[in-house]
Amino acid sequence: MPPNSNLSSGENPTTRPPPSNQNHHHLCYPTTTRTTSSSSSPSFRGCCCCLVLLFSLLALLILAVFLVIMLAVKPKKPQFDLQQVGVQYMGISAPNPSASPDPTSTTTPASASLSLTINMLFTAVNPNKVGIRYGESSFTVMYSGIPLGKALVPGFYQEAHSQRQVEATISVDRYSLMQAYASDLIRDASLNDRVELRVLGQVGAKIRVLDFDSPGVQVSVDCAIVISPRKQSLTYKQCGFDGLNV
Repeated sequence: MPPNSNLSSGENPTTRPPPSNQNHHHLCYPTTTRTTSSSSSPSFRGCCCCLVLLFSLLALLILAVFLVIMLAVKPKKPQFDLQQVGVQYMGISAPNPSASPDPTSTTTPASASLSLTINMLFTAVNPNKVGIRYGESSFTVMYSGIPLGKALVPGFYQEAHSQRQVEATISVDRYSLMQAYASDLIRDASLNDRVELRVLGQVGAKIRVLDFDSPGVQVSVDCAIVISPRKQSLTYKQCGFDGLNV
């Protein structure tokens, strides 16, 4: 059979390139990709909604259990009572020479200094069936509305149906009082042998149930005390808690 006349001499028919396909470079799959992305997005959102709903139900369940326990326990406010006041030292001095301790004198002192150290013994009473956690408490001693000094009591935990004694010391070193207050202080100390002070405090407490703390409650301490400068002792004490006298 004669060779193919369309082939030139020396040309290898096996090396001829295949015919190009013009549609080969335009192949893509936009429909498949768009369908996968659009279908996975609602699934992800659905999972997130399910998780949020699950955690919300768990939180509501825990809250409901906590409320049921609190209703069963019936928590009451703790009591914080100032039992004793020990006077270590009280001194009154008038640096102005015109400040005479004579109560009949008409001279008004320009200033007076008050030094004071007192020890206070409080009794904390927990009437509840569960424990109470107290935060840090502060107590301030005042004269005629003027704060003289402060004592801090660290926080502590108190068992159910128990009493605990708490001590605090307030020291005042030569607190200077101006003219009007200095005159009243010297007159009361020299004429009546009495200096009336006020002890104020805020005690924060939380009921402890199953390792959870209830919302905090505040117990107010408000005590009026009278100290004799000559005897260096307490002569009067009356306390009120949240407006109630004891």
